[in-house]
Amino acid sequence: MTLKEIAQSIGLSCESEINITGLNTLTDSNEFELTFLENKKYINDLENTKAAAVLVTQENASKVPTGTVALVCEEPYLNLAKISKLFAPNVIEMDGEKPLVGAGTKVMPNVYIGKGSVVGSDCTIMAGAYIGDNVTVGDNTIIYPNVTVYRDCKIGSDCIIHAGTVIGSDGFGFANTKDGKYIKIYQNGNVKIGNDVEIGANCAIDRAVFKSTIIEDGVRIDNLVHIAHNCKIGRGSILVGQVGLAGSTILNAYVVMGGQSGTAGHLEIAPFTTIAARGGVTKSITEPKKQWAGFPLFEHKQWLKLQGKISNLLK
Repeated sequence: MTLKEIAQSIGLSCESEINITGLNTLTDSNEFELTFLENKKYINDLENTKAAAVLVTQENASKVPTGTVALVCEEPYLNLAKISKLFAPNVIEMDGEKPLVGAGTKVMPNVYIGKGSVVGSDCTIMAGAYIGDNVTVGDNTIIYPNVTVYRDCKIGSDCIIHAGTVIGSDGFGFANTKDGKYIKIYQNGNVKIGNDVEIGANCAIDRAVFKSTIIEDGVRIDNLVHIAHNCKIGRGSILVGQVGLAGSTILNAYVVMGGQSGTAGHLEIAPFTTIAARGGVTKSITEPKKQWAGFPLFEHKQWLKLQGKISNLLK
């Protein structure tokens, strides 16, 4: 789709005939992708973007680098939402190559495997599982009953995914109009799960808006965990039951999140950090190998002292 056609779809004028292949962030866009700037704190990223074009307000249009087309509009984020639908893949592919299933893999009744999908050798796919189009599953992976894997997702080898888990569902992304209507931002990325990952029952791992939600090798995820779009879970991390991670959270290697703990979005947690049960992380943690608890968050030792003082007051 040309940039001219995209601009016309949202009521803008542009004469560029460059072919746009997709949407991406300011930092990750290439010369064939479209991006946007809504928040001024990312102005430095705008000045260094390699994107073909950027949705931007008049106020920030002068910061668009040479070689990138500025699509000037009042509401860049809202227009991105409208454009995202143009790049959304088919929900189901009716045409395409038949799925490939490796030697020694056991597929039980009532399993659906979509077009172009590849399942490795010596896997077990139990009854009621749905594996969408263009999905890849590595060797020796076990998928328990009623697991759903949406299209384009990637699962490594030696993984275990327990019953009822959904991988690749849409992230919770909407832009609102001035009159309060919510416009869906289509989630056109995927989920990539590494090797030797175990995911408990009834978890939800959302697909990315752009690129991938990533679960690295050796991660352990308990039951009833929610991982939002564009999160990255570092190798060897542990997420205990009912953990909730908001969008674009980055856990570095070997982070432990206790039961019912959670994060705000767009933050990063240092390696070997432990968050105690019900801890709430609202900003990035930069120093590794520390333990934290509570909401608002305290270092664990300080939190224990605080609880002791409160207990004494109540006597």
